[in-house]
Amino acid sequence: MAIAVFYVAWQVWLTIAAPQKVAGVAGESEKINILVTLPFPPERFHFQKLQTFGRVSGAEEANALEVRGVKRDDLTTVARPYWVRRVEPLKP
Repeated sequence: MAIAVFYVAWQVWLTIAAPQKVAGVAGESEKINILVTLPFPPERFHFQKLQTFGRVSGAEEANALEVRGVKRDDLTTVARPYWVRRVEPLKP
């Protein structure tokens, strides 16, 4: 029973924390290019997981991935995993 309560609390926390990780995404286009920052260097798993939302075009920094063509509605879903620290628009 305690494990079930912990799991539900964890999922609620992830859902509440996700919108706070998305930084200043302005504009009106349906798809945007984003930079996803992690607390560590990304591995193959992270590339594959983010490819479900858009095209991963590489890493701008040591701990960040560029993801292009992400639907605006998917931003909070991208930010939901605990290993995502920040989601922000990709600078042109």
